[in-house]
Amino acid sequence: MLEPKAIDNREPESTALNTVIIGGGPVGMRAAQRLSDAGMAVTVLSAEPFAPYNRVRLTPLLAGDVQFGDILSPTIPSSDFSVITGVRATEIDRETSTVTTADGRTWPYETLIIATGSRAFVPGVPGFDLDNVFTFRTAEDAQALMARSFSARRVAVVGGGLLGLEAARGMQRRGAEVTVLEHEGRVMPRQLDQVGGDMLAARIRDLGVEVITGVAVREAIGARQVEGLILADGRTLDCDTVILCTGVRANNDLAVGAGLPINRAIVVNDNMQTADPHIYAIGECAEHNGHVHGLVGPGYEQADAAVDHILSPVAGAGYEGSIPATKLKVLGAEVLSVGAIEQLEVRQGVRSHVYEDADGYRRIFIENGRLVGVTAVGKWSQAGKVQNAVQTDARVYPWMIYRFRREGLLWPEVDEAASDMPDSATVCNCTGVTCGRLRQAAREGANTPELLSLATGAGTVCGTCRPMFEEFTDAKGGFSAARYWKPLLALSATAMFAALILALVPRVPFPTGFQADNWREWLWRDNIVKQWTGYTLLGITVIAMVLGLRKRWRFTDRLGSYDVWRLIHLGVGLLAAVGLFVHTGLRPGANLNLWLFLSFVATLIFGAIAGLATGGDHKLREHHIGTAKKPARRLPVWGHIIAVWPLPALLMVHVLVVYVY
Repeated sequence: MLEPKAIDNREPESTALNTVIIGGGPVGMRAAQRLSDAGMAVTVLSAEPFAPYNRVRLTPLLAGDVQFGDILSPTIPSSDFSVITGVRATEIDRETSTVTTADGRTWPYETLIIATGSRAFVPGVPGFDLDNVFTFRTAEDAQALMARSFSARRVAVVGGGLLGLEAARGMQRRGAEVTVLEHEGRVMPRQLDQVGGDMLAARIRDLGVEVITGVAVREAIGARQVEGLILADGRTLDCDTVILCTGVRANNDLAVGAGLPINRAIVVNDNMQTADPHIYAIGECAEHNGHVHGLVGPGYEQADAAVDHILSPVAGAGYEGSIPATKLKVLGAEVLSVGAIEQLEVRQGVRSHVYEDADGYRRIFIENGRLVGVTAVGKWSQAGKVQNAVQTDARVYPWMIYRFRREGLLWPEVDEAASDMPDSATVCNCTGVTCGRLRQAAREGANTPELLSLATGAGTVCGTCRPMFEEFTDAKGGFSAARYWKPLLALSATAMFAALILALVPRVPFPTGFQADNWREWLWRDNIVKQWTGYTLLGITVIAMVLGLRKRWRFTDRLGSYDVWRLIHLGVGLLAAVGLFVHTGLRPGANLNLWLFLSFVATLIFGAIAGLATGGDHKLREHHIGTAKKPARRLPVWGHIIAVWPLPALLMVHVLVVYVY
């Protein structure tokens, strides 16, 4: 079970606190951590009795995949950073700049941030006040559901949005028979169109969770505890547990009491300031330009905007709004939704294009030649790039649409490295952290993946973005050099020098007359010697080719490190260059012999370039040449492979022509 934890119970000090934050959720903690990192004194007042946790991870907690300690919000300890848990703020006094909590204490502030989030909305349906009807919003809700899961047999989840589907999966994994009820015609109606919603519902049913769409709940029945639901179409659904995931409402009570303007939530400007310039509101309790965002990503953006303005009131660009974006695994199925899909489906002038195959469904929305929305179910390698394209209002050209309709891709399929992504690109969709934020954190000293995650919150939910962190930390702390990179560079440079001699230096001249004791006569005109040098060169070439396969023969791993064998391969290649000189005297010949000579030289040149690029990769990447996924050596390696392919056939024909005929 979950254990309440009070992080700090110190008394307020009127001279110590610069900023008070009401709300210990992810968004409030994001602002608190950044202010603390900037050297400001911060106190967080949290009504929940638990240490601040990542609300996004309540679902795996309910499913039993993680423990409560795994979802705690990471914090960097500071003497001026206090989190007071289990205290509910009851009043904001703007006249005295204080916050009063339910225990009677007052907390003075210079700057106040309201991050009270939202509460679960309970529809006014008869019977929803019966026992065993739960909401799923907080750690206390998760605790109650985990306790109930031991006796629950038939669970009805009312609401087919993201939270409802995840709650259904959590209870199903605990052994309950689960049915999801969604009054609209599809699951995840805000994020998916009808086809995508139907496809996701089919995958959910395959997991053993029943889905009923297009029908509302009319009444919950039971004497004291819930025993069933009567649906709007007259059907009765037997159940002993009901989970309500029917939306949220902003927690505005404090702001109303303080006389701050309210619509659906607390009205704020671009700096996230309320009507009182000393009071900010961020997250689900804030309304900006008529929009209230219910995702953590926009909340983080608002927290950053507020902190930027607090730290530098004249420099910040302000919050410009957020495009709704969801990129998550929902019950094992990958779902991508960017843009206001419901509105785009009916907006005049918006055209859409669809790609569907056995693995998934994708639909893009285009307005005035620009990508304005996308919805998809199933794995999509370009999901991150597509999301960034929507958020940057990228242009879509006719050939891109043609490729999408044929292949489901907007761009040619290539691996995209972190260093190629713009600052605006979202890396961690769970927390909304962008490339720019990660790069900034790396510059500020977060030079390991763990510190990067701690500083930004990225990678703390599903963790799928963590493999990319190394590239961002490398950009700050220097890229890792290849093992034995110095001898690798030395051998490669020597091999390049030898190859250039073979390619550019004029042939060695023969004596003008016969001289029996002349070494040139002996080396290049004596048939026996020519045979021996030829066979020696052939043997060296075969050895080099076999060594080139070392990386692809996994059973040879016990024979030593690949890095060592790569050096041996280069050394043998250098011997081949010497052997070619000894055998030919830089006389390439004509026809077949010329092609054989050129193939040898090209193989040596590309191999040497590949060795130089490998040994100097860490320096090249510092100058933005190549990435971990697309290293600078890729092209010369392919050139080396292509150049070496004709060698076996050319050598065989050469031996037959010279020594048989």
